[in-house]
Amino acid sequence: MKALLSAIVLVLAAATGTASAADVLPTGFALVSPQETVALRDLTQSPARAAVLRAADRAVGRTPKAMARVHMEGTLPGKGIYDESQEALRDLPAARDLALAGRLTGDPRYVEAARRIVKAWIEIYNVSFNPIDETSFDTLLVAWDLLPEAARAGLESGAGRLFRDLSEGYLAHPLKGNTAINNWNSHRVKLIALAAFALGDPALIARAHDAYRTQLRANIRADGSTLDFELRDAVHYVVYDLEPLAVAALAAGRHGHDWVAEENAALIRGLAWLEPYAAGEKVHQEFARTTLAFDRTRRQAGLPGFDGPFDPKKARTAMALAARLDPRFAATARKLRTEPWQDAWLELLIPLK
Repeated sequence: MKALLSAIVLVLAAATGTASAADVLPTGFALVSPQETVALRDLTQSPARAAVLRAADRAVGRTPKAMARVHMEGTLPGKGIYDESQEALRDLPAARDLALAGRLTGDPRYVEAARRIVKAWIEIYNVSFNPIDETSFDTLLVAWDLLPEAARAGLESGAGRLFRDLSEGYLAHPLKGNTAINNWNSHRVKLIALAAFALGDPALIARAHDAYRTQLRANIRADGSTLDFELRDAVHYVVYDLEPLAVAALAAGRHGHDWVAEENAALIRGLAWLEPYAAGEKVHQEFARTTLAFDRTRRQAGLPGFDGPFDPKKARTAMALAARLDPRFAATARKLRTEPWQDAWLELLIPLK
């Protein structure tokens, strides 16, 4: 009866548009279905499994460093809360690895450590609507997918609030200037999509789909290059354009939606443009003709990647995702994955065929 009443409340709230964050609990999944999480226990020994367990062992005693707000965009190490935010955000992939280790082994130590981190963040974090700062919250959404139902008990309302802010809140937040079409928006679209799928809200998923299509049209050119390549003269920023969109498309595919074919397969066109640089077949001098002064500031500050040729390793995860969207990218993805710990979580959750 309680479940029925909750369902009625959700339907009425959605129909009237009066749902609050506390009214809407996660009923879907971001990237990994409940059936798939149960099946993880049956995975045999593999280098990827061992890598995840090693990462979980390093994180199992971690004290959460959750912050009410993080901020790194547009700043340099040692300035403002950059360093504190960077360290705090390491919680999020740690939670994912711990929750995954718990599913792989059934060890309650891993599950409780993952729950502790998730709980800390959903209780105090306030979404800033800066997707560059918040892009790694996708790993928190995957951690939530992986948490057993018993471990979620008492956390549903907080998770619903956070996921609603990451989806509906981001959709309502105004976009300004180039942020509406550059890599900033790609990260935004990723968060909106994954949170919408995690909530299981069809209306939000439809709006996320529209945002995704709009970004494809605005950002990816006919030849596969991107807006950010024009502005920044850096393949590194092509990765920033495409990788979040690949995550969104992969999540959609897990729910039976084909976002890969959208806008004449614009995402695949972009990934095909990137691939020769990822494979080391083409070389590009990064940021040589960037139009942004902050790129030059970071180069002068000696930040890695803001001078010299593009490092193909920076495209490893993008190509790993690409290979799961289209098998033509599998060879490059395998070439870049030189160690079993690299993207081990992805190999276990969505194995490369």
